[in-house]
Amino acid sequence: MTRKASVVIEKDEHGFYAWCPELKGCQSQGRTLEEILANIKEAIELYLESLPVDERDVLLSREVLTTAVEVNA
Repeated sequence: MTRKASVVIEKDEHGFYAWCPELKGCQSQGRTLEEILANIKEAIELYLESLPVDERDVLLSREVLTTAVEVNA
């Protein structure tokens, strides 16, 4: 079964850092965007393998929304 999980990716001086808001503690890093996408996908799949099916369904059914707002800075 294929499911979707939210991923937040941040870039810093060392490369990229990614985490999955639905899965507390599921995170990864990589030097390029392609590498971080592959790494976080693997991390999510391994994380999900460790959970009972019913818990996976609950965690992945959460809706995570992101947006940007303008601020005065």
